[in-house]
Amino acid sequence: MKASVVTEIEELAHIIQRAASHLSGDLDREQIELFDLAFCQAELEAVRALSTTAQSTSDERHLAALDYFTAQVIANARARLSLRPGAYGLSHGDLDIGADALTVMNPEELSRIGTLFLEQGLPQDVLDDEHRIMRDTFHDFADEVVAPLAEDIHRHDRIVPDDILTPLKEMGCFGLSVPMRYGGLKPDNHEDSLGMVVVTEELSRGSLGAAGSLITRPEIMARAILEGGTDEQKQRWLPGIAQGDPLCAISVTEPNTGSDVASVNLRATRTSGGWLLNGGKTWCTFAGKAGYILVLARTDADVHPPHRGLSLFVVEKPCTDDHDFEYSQPEGGRVSGRAIATLGYRGMHSYEMFYDNFFVPDSNLIGAEEGQGRGFYYTMRGFMGGRLQTAARACGLMRAAFESATSYASERVVFGKPVAHYPLSLAKIAGMGSHIIAGKAFTRSVAELIDAGEGAMEASLVKLLTCRSAEWVTRESLQLYGGMGYAEETDVSRYFADARVLSIFEGAEETLAIRVVGKSLVDSSRSG
Repeated sequence: MKASVVTEIEELAHIIQRAASHLSGDLDREQIELFDLAFCQAELEAVRALSTTAQSTSDERHLAALDYFTAQVIANARARLSLRPGAYGLSHGDLDIGADALTVMNPEELSRIGTLFLEQGLPQDVLDDEHRIMRDTFHDFADEVVAPLAEDIHRHDRIVPDDILTPLKEMGCFGLSVPMRYGGLKPDNHEDSLGMVVVTEELSRGSLGAAGSLITRPEIMARAILEGGTDEQKQRWLPGIAQGDPLCAISVTEPNTGSDVASVNLRATRTSGGWLLNGGKTWCTFAGKAGYILVLARTDADVHPPHRGLSLFVVEKPCTDDHDFEYSQPEGGRVSGRAIATLGYRGMHSYEMFYDNFFVPDSNLIGAEEGQGRGFYYTMRGFMGGRLQTAARACGLMRAAFESATSYASERVVFGKPVAHYPLSLAKIAGMGSHIIAGKAFTRSVAELIDAGEGAMEASLVKLLTCRSAEWVTRESLQLYGGMGYAEETDVSRYFADARVLSIFEGAEETLAIRVVGKSLVDSSRSG
């Protein structure tokens, strides 16, 4: 990257900080400003991560992606902030940056970058032997096992079959976040988020709903138990999670709370030997098939702030493949679920849940007595890994769409030549490839931060970036197909439908942008 472009990026970083410091931090009144600043910051951090990757590999494709993506980030920031500069304490003159970076957007250069990605494909990650073997193993599994089943699962809304689940259990896929001492694959003496990212991306390339999301719930549940569980609870639950026996689900979201986790209202009231759960949950993915459900419930309705009144429980129930289920306890309590019909992301099914005096023993309260009121914090620890994993899912989905669309457009001839060879198509391919490469670089950078005990904010940033990118990349991929892209028989229509959920689950982008990233930007601008 040219020295002048590096300077422009740092000028942008300074502008974002200035804009954040001008805001009052009112999370309700300044939502528009905070939302735009959060995306500016997410794209800025992605540029920095991609720059590090490009410098380390010297791969022409990484360098081309860096040039394109940097220009896009500066153009996006200028467009967002120039709409209402006064709201950020800026003038139009402050936003007169990026002249050198934007030169890459001339038609000839866009065609060059598009041709580079079209002819050479996307660059592979530079990995050590262990992670390279993991990538290659799950790449082949996605191609040979997942992809042939993906359309049927999506078109007919089938549950993920044992043809996929059984070999994944045997491969240890569900134990990627469980330490070896509990039967998992994660080293006992250090984290390995990169392994989880590599596996997730490859499985998502085969199918988001039928494979790529299978390890999200074990990831969240294992991290929450490792964070707050007692030694006995870790010994009791983690080996089963690692083996995928039973499978697990996460039950946090409620119909009236959405991503506002602190406002959870499902009640847990004390009874002899345990707790009674009463209330509803929604969007509990894989609840039918799961034998363990991690449930966030309110154990104290009077404490302030409200999030200190939440606790985490492990609900144990029989597994079922049914779209509707009901399990009644001998004590008289029951839990029921109904699968929600969805636009995409089919295979695991997301359920509406209702708990009616469902009994959970004291031993199933995470952290036991000391864990009471700590559920919010344990949940957030789990979600940090879940958000990184969602970014990896987005990257895998984008790769699948890109590879499908470029292959089709290279063969489809209109007006005398292949669709892919027209300048507008090459510009699309340049943009798609650059967003994927940037997303992958950022995802791997955040994995390193999390393994170092950091990265909570960056996990939200990388989710914002990659999930929004996935919507655009799959849209452009479908467009390259033309009319056939809208046909259910083409895989790209499934990618397009699946991508739309990414910006919603594991923290809706509005909540992350305003109440996590935006708040942090304002706070750090003042402390700095």
